[in-house]
Amino acid sequence: MANKTFHLPDLGEGLPDAEIVQWYVHEGERAELDQPLVSMETAKAVVEVPSPFTGTLVKVFGAAGAVIETGAPLAEFELDAGAAQRAEAEPTGHHHAPRKIEAPVAAPVGAASAATARAAEVAAEAAPTGAAAGSGVSARADAGTVVGAMEASDRVAGDAMTSVGGVRALPAVRALAKKLGVDLARVAGTGADGVVTMQDVKQAAAAGTAKLRSPSGRGAGAEGTGLAQRNAATEPSPTALRAAPSPGGKGEGGGGSARFDADPRSAAGKPMRTVPPTVEAQGQPEPLRGVRRNMARVMAEAHAQVVPATLCDDADLHAWQPGNDITVRLVHAIVAASRAVPALNAWFDAAAGTRTLHRRVDIGIAVDTEDGLFVPALRNADVLEAAGVRAAVDRIRDQVRERTIPAEELKGYTISLSNFGVFAGRYATPVVVPPCVAIVAAGKLRHELVPVMGGVETHRLLPLSLTFDHRAATGGEAARFLRALLDDLARAT
Repeated sequence: MANKTFHLPDLGEGLPDAEIVQWYVHEGERAELDQPLVSMETAKAVVEVPSPFTGTLVKVFGAAGAVIETGAPLAEFELDAGAAQRAEAEPTGHHHAPRKIEAPVAAPVGAASAATARAAEVAAEAAPTGAAAGSGVSARADAGTVVGAMEASDRVAGDAMTSVGGVRALPAVRALAKKLGVDLARVAGTGADGVVTMQDVKQAAAAGTAKLRSPSGRGAGAEGTGLAQRNAATEPSPTALRAAPSPGGKGEGGGGSARFDADPRSAAGKPMRTVPPTVEAQGQPEPLRGVRRNMARVMAEAHAQVVPATLCDDADLHAWQPGNDITVRLVHAIVAASRAVPALNAWFDAAAGTRTLHRRVDIGIAVDTEDGLFVPALRNADVLEAAGVRAAVDRIRDQVRERTIPAEELKGYTISLSNFGVFAGRYATPVVVPPCVAIVAAGKLRHELVPVMGGVETHRLLPLSLTFDHRAATGGEAARFLRALLDDLARAT
């Protein structure tokens, strides 16, 4: 049979590209239909991509670390003529055609953030395959919206934990193990059929019983010597090092670290990395990956689209009773202000010239991580009591740090909140990400002398910054929104 090229599908998150984490099938090896083929990291999750064909993998279009655009070639297969293949026209939601280049069309921003403007359409198309087969699939141009057999079913959950190198674990577990420096090959799985769970990884990290070995050994998510040997082949030649580290970690002259060439250049005259992957290099360019790459794109798009204006003021917390939770109070204040001035709890579609005012209040909570910025949605903030707000905030923050938060929870919020004051800073000009109209930012608490009748008092003040898109809201609406925020925060409870 003729060779078939598999193009990277949209992984269901509306993102333009993904980074290769690990190939489970290598060139020259046989792949079975729906067998885990490769793991890809997007800005939001690590996703296992199953094989769309049965046959021999004859070519891959990128090694680990390569960034592949959605719709670009990912792998080429020589199909097995004797094996059953999925019919080309079978309506299973498997889309593997290359990108269709069309004339630019101004598309509405819709009901998602700039980072996931197409996510609502993708979510609608990514329904369970069984349902799609029963009701029919629209015959539109192939956009690769569903990968392999990743329908929402118990069978796929089992496929996602197929043994890799003798270790059974979900991609999110492998990502957590990598972050915590845990070697999954040395962790005893307590899940069903020996699957390694999140709790197993956390316990191993706390106990220190499964730390990563030396660079020549096995690493987190690389359960076997085969991957270590392949990685060794990709490390820089010793001739690229001025003084390679000795086994004891000392370089030339007996110092505590190796010395490398200053500003090394390739034959093309471009800076290049000359240190092993396990050595942190400084002063050399490195590509933005995953979350940071997506953050750079979203911020650039927001800067190009939004007409921002910012108002600042201080909330007086002098009347607060003991036990008030600042985050909870900020959430409730945003809800109160959104009810008073709905114009800022809204989406603006510049292409269509429309705005959408929302009755519900879903707040995007900015969460800072080492990988970059996440903005998960706190859903239905307008109906949550204090305990519910706190539990929801803790849950989404934990999910972000463990990289287990569902993609749908990172989009669709109606207004944003940044609590940067937990680190430092008084006022800011936070970035409004379309289609949202406004973002509230809280600075660092401080005590200040405040004039009162008959003298002065020391009050605790919370700096607030409100940035809004002046295309969709007036200065008066923004000022009234901020006033409502201040009034709600001034209450005792």
